[in-house]
Amino acid sequence: MPHTASRHLAEGPRVGIRHFTYDDGAEFTARVRESKDLHHPWLFPPDSAAAYAAYATRLIEDPTKAGFLVCEKDGGGIAGFININNIVHGGFLSGALGYGAFAHAAGRGLMREGLDLVVRYAFGPLRLHRLEINVQPGNAASIALARACGFRLEGFSPRMLHIDGAWRDHQRWAITAEDVSSG
Repeated sequence: MPHTASRHLAEGPRVGIRHFTYDDGAEFTARVRESKDLHHPWLFPPDSAAAYAAYATRLIEDPTKAGFLVCEKDGGGIAGFININNIVHGGFLSGALGYGAFAHAAGRGLMREGLDLVVRYAFGPLRLHRLEINVQPGNAASIALARACGFRLEGFSPRMLHIDGAWRDHQRWAITAEDVSSG
């Protein structure tokens, strides 16, 4: 189903971002199945209706998460997704980003545009101060996206996350509201 611009929280020249809905399940899971080779071994998004329903429920109902779909304005198809996880308020005002492009949209600059929109949304309406991206060192595409959107490399975390049956090392990339407002 095409997604209208009126549903977008923010728009760039080619994409808009909006929150996940339960109705997105069929398109999202079809895109995941088409993108298995692109995602493996870095990412394992839900590829069935039941898995999507559980995933969407967490993103929609959990106040420590905010999920965004990156949608092409020309036709409205879902190009990818960006989630802010572990949102902490108070003195920290921070969240951890996770994201993935779908195969049909990879390499077209759509996720860069979408990530820029999510960063501005996080530092605007969500009133966060800091965003962090944790990336496996071999995931060159994800690192390139973080760098292109102004995130800086802050460190290395050995055996940080359990992914695909093993504890994986990650690089920590971050950006703050000041980085965006001064850039």
